[in-house]
Amino acid sequence: MQDAKIAIVAAMEREVGPLVKSWPTVTKQHEGRSFKFFEKSPVVLVCGGIGSEAARRAAEAVINLYHPATIVSAGFAGGLDAKLQTGDMLMPRHIIDARDSSRTDSGAGEGVLITYESVADVEQKAKLANSYGAHAVDMEAAAVTRSAEAHGIKFLAYKVISDEHDSPLPPIMRFVKSGQFNTVGFVAHVAIRPWLWPAVIKLARNSAVASKVLSEALADPKLAESQLETVVNELSFRTK
Repeated sequence: MQDAKIAIVAAMEREVGPLVKSWPTVTKQHEGRSFKFFEKSPVVLVCGGIGSEAARRAAEAVINLYHPATIVSAGFAGGLDAKLQTGDMLMPRHIIDARDSSRTDSGAGEGVLITYESVADVEQKAKLANSYGAHAVDMEAAAVTRSAEAHGIKFLAYKVISDEHDSPLPPIMRFVKSGQFNTVGFVAHVAIRPWLWPAVIKLARNSAVASKVLSEALADPKLAESQLETVVNELSFRTK
C-alpha cells in the first residue's frame, strides 16, 4: 500500500480494536522510530500513543509515508458538556490547544474539542468548559491538527465520549510514560486499593462501549469511500 486517501491517528489500539482486528499490519520506520500501521485501502491507521508528542510523531510518520489527502484524529474524549453521555460521537469543528489557546477550524462538523496535556479530572473538566466553551477534551487532536496544517492537508476529528463531565477517574496519568500506558503497573496499584475498584470497573465498561461506537463510526462505508466531509456535515452530533 503506497498511499492512502485517509489516515487515522489514534492513541491506543484498544480504542479502535473492533475496527482493525482483521486489518493487515505492517511495521515501518520514520525518524528512527518503529510504527505499526493497519492498512485497509484507501485507509491507513496508526496508534501513536498517549499525548501530544506521541500524536505528533505518529501524524508525521503517516503523512510522510502514506501521503494522505485527509488525516483524522480518532479516539476517546472526556465529556465537558453535561448533555454528552458515554458512547456519544463528537465530530468537532473547532480544535483548541490548551497550551497556547490556539484554535483551528476544521471546516466541518460541530462543537469544540480542547486538547489538554493530562487526563482531566472532574474539577479540571469544569474549568475547561467554563474557560473555553468546549464540549469535550482529549490529549492528541491539536497535535495532529498542527501536522496537518504544516503539510497542507485536510484535518478532521472523530471522538467518542468515554467518560462524562462528572465521572471520577482513577489515577491514570501517573502510569503513562513516553506515550505508553503501563497496564501492569496500573493493575498492581489498583489491586491493593479497593476504593478505586468502582471507578476502574466503570471506566472499563465505558471504554468497551466507546470503542465499539467509534469503530462502527470509522467503518462507515462513506468513510471508506473517502467521503468523510459529507458524513461530518450530515451527522454533526451522532449518538449511540
